[in-house]
Amino acid sequence: MPSLRVLVVDDHEAVRKGVCAILASHAELEVCGEASNGTEAVAKTTALRPELVVMDISMPGMDGISAAREILKLFPETRIIILSMHDSKQLIEGARKVGVRGYVTKGQAGSALLDAIDAIVNQHDFFPC
Repeated sequence: MPSLRVLVVDDHEAVRKGVCAILASHAELEVCGEASNGTEAVAKTTALRPELVVMDISMPGMDGISAAREILKLFPETRIIILSMHDSKQLIEGARKVGVRGYVTKGQAGSALLDAIDAIVNQHDFFPC
């Protein structure tokens, strides 16, 4: 399998580094960049053209849902997974409506993030029930 280029977006550096560590443990995943807010995520997606963006919702400035909307407007082929501490059905539905392909809570990140990536690579969405 060719490598999948991933942009990691979270306003907390420790979370970004943890997600990068999870992704780095899999040879087929290449972290091509990091961003700390939605505005930076849109700019880095434009510059780096990742196939996948793993992004938080709650960030200063532009939030993850707004950033996902902008990214998908510019690059509809980009796949986006929301990684959030919130498990609100309203947020999950909002993410789905803008075209996000997956949603994982930070509490499940260790196990579910890789499952979500695998599902999306295989053309399936990944959302909690």
